[in-house]
Amino acid sequence: MELERWEALGNEYLIVEGERLRFELSAEKVKLLCDATEGLGADGVLELSHGEDDGVSADLTIWNADGSQAELSGNGSRQAFLYLHASGWTDSNSLAIKTPAGIITAELTGPDSATVAIGRATTASSQYPGGAADGRGEFELDGINVPYQFVSVGNPQCAFKVQSLDRLDGLNLDLLGPKVENDPRFPNRTNVSWWTPLDDGRIRARIFERGVGETASSGTGASGAAVASVLAGGSSPVTVLLDGGELLVEIDEAMNVELSGTANCAERIRVDPQMLERVEQA
Repeated sequence: MELERWEALGNEYLIVEGERLRFELSAEKVKLLCDATEGLGADGVLELSHGEDDGVSADLTIWNADGSQAELSGNGSRQAFLYLHASGWTDSNSLAIKTPAGIITAELTGPDSATVAIGRATTASSQYPGGAADGRGEFELDGINVPYQFVSVGNPQCAFKVQSLDRLDGLNLDLLGPKVENDPRFPNRTNVSWWTPLDDGRIRARIFERGVGETASSGTGASGAAVASVLAGGSSPVTVLLDGGELLVEIDEAMNVELSGTANCAERIRVDPQMLERVEQA
């Protein structure tokens, strides 16, 4: 089995073409592939197959490292778009893929960069069934009621504004993240971001990704934080500074979101027969 490891600001996915697999992927197989000790190590797996819809270059299934599936990934979809072009599926710079969140489109802006239209952000969603229409609420964390902003950007996002960079850097996301991710008000769990405005107009964000944990970068996490900053009175476009680098998020008056950034192929991998057998049996 051959696959590629792609990287976007520290967010790594293994990309496989479904038609080349001799078995169907499952949660256990994905967990083994993503395991840093027993497998190849990754934040998730992007499974591409030839799309049946006209105008769609491919269907994309997004697997998290824990074997669960995501509706959408901003960094993952950007990697998928660039993979499709680099691997010869298409020579067009305007692409569309079908995800569980719907059909999303992209414009390739360079050999390692793209702008992805990830859809319209909303503050009310079936992913947050008991929430207020404006997406605002409070969590009790460490005995303190902390306000948050819920946003759906194809997947659920819960964004917390932090008052200073020092406070943001001092947060223990390994402790706080699971409490929010698994709260019953989010029936399918949620991604979580903590963000603070910087003096130069950018925002700084840290992301706890559903099914993964804290990540160096998340495209939809950055988008959720950017939308929250605009709803709090900030302006668009929003440059989001993450541990892995910067992403640019543009939000129009109708809350349509475009995400721009880079991605590249880190390595091409031929899975050895022993590992392939273990994955197949998982």
